[in-house]
Amino acid sequence: MDTTQPQQIMQRWHVIQHELMPELAEQFGELTPKLEKVIHTLEWVRIEEFTGTSWCGVGRPPFERAWLANAFVAKAVLGLATTAGLLERLMIDRALRRICGFPLCKKLPSEATFSRAFDEFAEAGLGPRVHEALIKEHLGDQLIGHVSRDGTAIEAREHRARKEAPAAESAATAQTALLPAEESPGETPVLETPAPARKRGRPRRDEARPAAKESPIKRQRGQTLAQMLNEIPTACDRGTKCNAQGYKNSWSGYKLHLDTADCGVPIAALLSSASMHDSLAAIPLSLISAKRVTHLYDLMDAAYCSSELREHSRSLGHVPLIDHNPRRGTKIEFSPAEAIRYNERTAAERSNARLKDEFGGQTLRVKGDTKVMAHLMFGILALSADQLMRLRQ
Repeated sequence: MDTTQPQQIMQRWHVIQHELMPELAEQFGELTPKLEKVIHTLEWVRIEEFTGTSWCGVGRPPFERAWLANAFVAKAVLGLATTAGLLERLMIDRALRRICGFPLCKKLPSEATFSRAFDEFAEAGLGPRVHEALIKEHLGDQLIGHVSRDGTAIEAREHRARKEAPAAESAATAQTALLPAEESPGETPVLETPAPARKRGRPRRDEARPAAKESPIKRQRGQTLAQMLNEIPTACDRGTKCNAQGYKNSWSGYKLHLDTADCGVPIAALLSSASMHDSLAAIPLSLISAKRVTHLYDLMDAAYCSSELREHSRSLGHVPLIDHNPRRGTKIEFSPAEAIRYNERTAAERSNARLKDEFGGQTLRVKGDTKVMAHLMFGILALSADQLMRLRQ
């Protein structure tokens, strides 16, 4: 799928170009290309429709949350690294201030107000809700050929979460045993015996050993989407991944998993810890994307090579095209027709690169998975709007 609704796109484009732009140019002079891009992005995203008012008539009225949300989208479009930089740009750029909705006769909100509003947007999941509505409106009734799935590293400026050692867990259990237990009369506490250590080597003929641990992907196929999302780790930790040249790169932070359509528009996004394997995000992402768009092929690299993922993709009515991982065996190559289709997976690489280079994916200044996801979602919104605008060409 290379196009969406052409008439709707061109109608919106002509309204902005021939009505809104000349009016702003008369008030503030000639607009720069970046400011025009901000106007188009805000018109496509319409994030003000998803922000509510919290003032009930008691106390000082707060600043309109729609203005602050527009400012965070403009921050992603302009590539500003910090909120202080955004506030400084709003102070000196009257055109940008008016585009975001701030009245020129009033004082701009402080940096603390911006931070409180960002916390509210992160806790309410504003970015994912707006992105879901944007995708369903413009791509929901279209047939998409390929959806490319990939994960990318997100470096964070925070300490890695400490993992609890077994000694700490046993100490906590011992401290719990010292607490007074609520027992019924005549009932004695039962002490649990520790499980025996697993023996190495092959079992004896008369020896029965417990079954092997179930793989996480197989367990996910029997869970609901909410259960899968609850089990995905989101703490900041250390991750390692091989690049296209085969070298290993390590980073501290998170990992962003994206489903991208042929036209370069991100369909669904998921944040996890940096150490989580890419394949564990495949099933949740596929279920989220299936609720938003209709597509035919699932394109994934060798990190997703699994018979369970292929079966799950077919169960959704899709054709899986997953690069084979030989695992010290013989690599199975694609057929010529499948190889041509698999080349469409470069859309995922371009989306990851544009998100980092142009829309704030590498300028992460917040801490915590909730705020990190909110920051990335503002960039994904700007990227989605930009790709939709490119469809008119």
